[in-house]
Amino acid sequence: MGSGTALRVVDETRDGVDLAAAERAAGEFLEALGISTDSESLRDTPARMARAYAELFTPRPFDLTTFPNEEGYDELVLARSIPVRSVCEHHLLPFAGVAHVGYLPGDRILGLSKLARVVEHFARRPQVQERLTKQVADWLSERLRPRGVGVVIEAEHTCMTLRGVRAVGSTTVTSTLLGILREDARSRQEFFALTGSRP
Repeated sequence: MGSGTALRVVDETRDGVDLAAAERAAGEFLEALGISTDSESLRDTPARMARAYAELFTPRPFDLTTFPNEEGYDELVLARSIPVRSVCEHHLLPFAGVAHVGYLPGDRILGLSKLARVVEHFARRPQVQERLTKQVADWLSERLRPRGVGVVIEAEHTCMTLRGVRAVGSTTVTSTLLGILREDARSRQEFFALTGSRP
């Protein structure tokens, strides 16, 4: 097997995080909602909020490791049920679920754990599920140059289950297909069958 090629992936659009300013803002936010932070149990809540959102919004860098497809493998590679955790950009409430990410290899194949890392990379920012799904697919298509890419995300949005319509138990499903997985009906059907999703 040939040696792998690694590309360091960082999010260059992310500025430094000012935790002290975030903590002050969190305290003012709670106070504006009539929630006092004077009690012992709530005294550190603004600091905890600041750290929690900083973690949710800061992608971790990773190495995108690819390897030559020396055996000429030309069937679908699929990682199912990758955990997805993100925050809805409209209400800053979490949404969580799973992603199914697959591709039809071209000249190179990807280290399998990197499919999960790509999902995490784009989920760690205020998001909408539709954009997240497309960003993962587009990114893999651009970096890996496979013959096809498919991404399905199934998630429960707390902005819909805890507030507003309060549709407890409902999930949202989004998909993006590129290349052969979009153009060829048999390949598309195989992808959806393996993910357990409906086209």
